[in-house]
This record gives sequence, C-alpha cells and structure tokens, in this order.
Amino acid sequence: MNELNSKAIEVAGLVCRYGDFEAVSGLSFQVGAGELFSLLGTNGAGKTTTIETLEGFMRPSGGTVSVLGVDPYGRPSRLRAQTNAVLQHSGTFAELRVDETVDLARGLCARPREREAVLKQVGLSHRHDVRVRGLSGGEKRRLDLALAIVTRPRVLFLDEPTTGMDAEGRQHVWQVLSDVLQEGTTILLTTHYLEEAERLSDRLAIMHAGRTRVEGTVEEVLSQWGDHIEFVLPDGLDSGGLPDVEGTSREVVEHRGDTRVVYTVGGGGSAGKIAAPRREWAHIVSKRLLDWAEERNTRLMNLRVRSASLEDVFLEIASERETGGR
Repeated sequence: MNELNSKAIEVAGLVCRYGDFEAVSGLSFQVGAGELFSLLGTNGAGKTTTIETLEGFMRPSGGTVSVLGVDPYGRPSRLRAQTNAVLQHSGTFAELRVDETVDLARGLCARPREREAVLKQVGLSHRHDVRVRGLSGGEKRRLDLALAIVTRPRVLFLDEPTTGMDAEGRQHVWQVLSDVLQEGTTILLTTHYLEEAERLSDRLAIMHAGRTRVEGTVEEVLSQWGDHIEFVLPDGLDSGGLPDVEGTSREVVEHRGDTRVVYTVGGGGSAGKIAAPRREWAHIVSKRLLDWAEERNTRLMNLRVRSASLEDVFLEIASERETGGR
C-alpha cells in the first residue's frame, strides 16, 4: 500500500451527544497519511469532542471513525502504540524534572527518540533539570509536545498545542511540526490561531454547530469568499450614490472612524458575469470603480485590493450564531 495515498483518519457522519445536547452533528472528513489537517471552529463547535472520539476516549453516538484503519474506541493496544496527542490539559507530574518526565515516556514505548535529541528539538535542553512546576506555561506546552513526539507516532493529535506561547515559541513549534511531517507523521490540529492554520495546513475544515462548514486547501477555502476592493467613502457621498458593479456584492462598514466601502468579487460564484479569468476579476472591478470616480471628479482614498483571509471566512461563519445562518 502506498502510505502517502492512504487515509490515516476517516470520519463519516460522526454524531456525539452528551445527554440531550448534540455536540457533533454528522461530521465527515478524511486525512491522508502524512498530511497536516487543521480542524477549526468557534468555541463549542465540537472540535475537542471530535479529537477525544478519535483518541478513543468516547464512543460515537452515531456514524463511524477510524484511525489507521482501526476503530479507536477503548484505545486498542495496536493503535495506542502508533498514536499520541497533545491535549488541552497536561498529564505531567509537577514534582518530576523535565528529563525524568521524558525518560518516563521513553520507557513506555518500543522505539523512542533519544532524550537529548527531543529536548533540543522542542527547545528545552537548557531546562532539563528543572522541575515541571517551575516551567512557564509555554514551556509546559513544549514539554507536552516532546512527550508526544518522543514515541515516534504515525498519527499525532494536537489540541491547541501553542496556547500560552509567545510568538517566538509558536514559531519554534511550527518548525518542530514541519520536521515531524517530513518524517511521514499525520497530524490533526485544532487551534484558535488562524495564522497557524494558514501557515501549516495541507488542508483544513471550519466547524460550526457540530458540522463542517467549509473544507479544502487554504486556497480552495479562501476562493469561496472572493477578493475584496476597499476604499473610504468619498466626502459628500452617501452609500446610496455608490455604483452597482455587475458580478459583485457590496457592503459599507465603519472602521476606525472611517466609513469604508467593500466590494466583493468571486465569492460563491458572484462574478460569473465577468467574462475573464478569475485572477483578473479584482483588477477589472477596480478599474470600473476608478473610471466611475474619475467621471465624477472624486477620489477613492485608501484604495486596497486584497484576497479574502482565513479570518474573514472564520468571522462570517461565527456570525451565523447571531444571524441564524447564511
């Protein structure tokens, strides 16, 4: 079997309930071997419940999950030896030293990494003789990561692994994850840092209310939200005097004391009437707006053309809680 073409994780119609509350409602996705897949979502979207189910700590209320072709419920020994996790709550012992903690983990697996190598990899070599209770919050998360990768897992679950770290610490962890991916490890990541997901992910999904709202590569996800042409509303003009540009949607927003106009082109196929390749749509719409402004002897101040960001997508999906859907 070609490892890179296999599915390391498969989730089909997953339902998870706590009494009458349905935390996950028919979730489906797949993660190929050697991929980093990010599972994003608002608080309470069901991300941690999904991770716990894939780790084998919960039995699904409906649907199926498999990890390396095995049902993970009950954490069967053949699967336990091939997976590991960094969960939100550490399981370390406060009175042990860092090196003792790593040695304890090494003693529980068949083919561990060398202690010195793994501490160097996560940036804790200089803290090897410090008791765990003496580590900072970010250092404790690095130790959690060390304990996860020391076992050389084929599948690694990371539930918000960089919470509590400064920017330098996150950058360091990103490099560690890149190295682990190069070794062929499959990673399922949840994070609230959208830059982290955008930087690391081969593919990602954004959950909302227990379901997948969007899924794909970063480029595929962002393309559904189109490009944005923004400028400050010209003096003496109200929003009713703005031009309608075929193939776009328009909104007027208040931003840092300015009234900004945002034209969106390409989201959900809205630019279907623009007869040009997609990469040219924003340019064409920008020219039409500039021509309109020139005809009226006005200027479009602070004009900016940009692609949608992961933050744009996330915030729109999060807003569905208030609006009741899109």
